[in-house]
Amino acid sequence: MPDYLDDLRLAHVLADAADAATMDRFKALDLKVETKPDMTPVSEADKAAEELIRGHLARARPRDAVLGEEYGVEGTGPRRWVVDPIDGTKNYVRGVPVWATLIALMEAGEGGYQPVVGLVSAPALGRRWWAVKDHGAFTGRSLTSASRLQVSQVSALSDASFAYSSLSGWEEQGRLDGFLDLTREVWRTRAYGDFWPYMMVAEGSVDLCAEPELSLWDMAANAIIVTEAGGTFTGLDGRPGPHSGNAAASNGRLHDELLGFLNQRY
Repeated sequence: MPDYLDDLRLAHVLADAADAATMDRFKALDLKVETKPDMTPVSEADKAAEELIRGHLARARPRDAVLGEEYGVEGTGPRRWVVDPIDGTKNYVRGVPVWATLIALMEAGEGGYQPVVGLVSAPALGRRWWAVKDHGAFTGRSLTSASRLQVSQVSALSDASFAYSSLSGWEEQGRLDGFLDLTREVWRTRAYGDFWPYMMVAEGSVDLCAEPELSLWDMAANAIIVTEAGGTFTGLDGRPGPHSGNAAASNGRLHDELLGFLNQRY
């Protein structure tokens, strides 16, 4: 079995560098923000953080490919780093501290590339989460100061906490009625958004979360952290992993019910 612990250590080094760059410009009055063709914002900090990560990888893992939100794919081969320099850019540019750098290593295998290392670093929250395939998921300040993650044992929707990002995507896909039906069945709903609900699922403080439209860099790190914490991460189509263009994550016990509601069409 491959040992990915060196790759995990590298992921922490990458995250440390990215955290320094993003925190340096967080709440800066002269932060430059542009609008991309898909009408989503990108800041100078997004670009700087991804460039920094790519530069480190070019030196430390020159044979590995890199896929990033801002600069696309570079290189080929069985190993690919997948990077979202700032997940939650809209929060970042408004001074809301809920944003993170997402770093994953994916390796070619059956069914395509699958994540083997994932790290989510949210420096404005003072939080970091990570996982390695078959080694579990953890949270803490560093590799030497960490606690293991474990999903909840909640087994009834009436006791479950459900997190999401917004309502607009569900309505656009004709899934809003099923989504609303689910919110009526669960104990609690909160729109934390972006990476955070998946980390809460992994640490057992939220039981269910889902988003209707995502890119690979939004999901790769989250997927392995959730699954290594004992949870389930699929697309809305039920396909395991981060390749469906959307995501549903749970503690596993409630996953079929989650998908059932979100796939109701009217």
